[in-house]
Amino acid sequence: MSGVILRAGAALATALLVAACGSVPPQEKPRFNLSGYSPAFRQGHADGCASAGRSQRRDERRFREDADYMMGWNDGRSACRK
Repeated sequence: MSGVILRAGAALATALLVAACGSVPPQEKPRFNLSGYSPAFRQGHADGCASAGRSQRRDERRFREDADYMMGWNDGRSACRK
């Protein structure tokens, strides 16, 4: 009987350990409140922010043709520079 309890306890401990390793870290709070802006502006802002301090990430066609994307990209890059 005690062997069954011991094995069940070991199985439970293993399951808890595995579950703890697979937990998802909490989401980071967004740095900027972009609600109310167009999707093009938000995408441009994200791309511009990702470009600050690293290699440039930009959709060149959208940057030339879409004013919202261009303004978002410029704003995001400026806001995220170190």
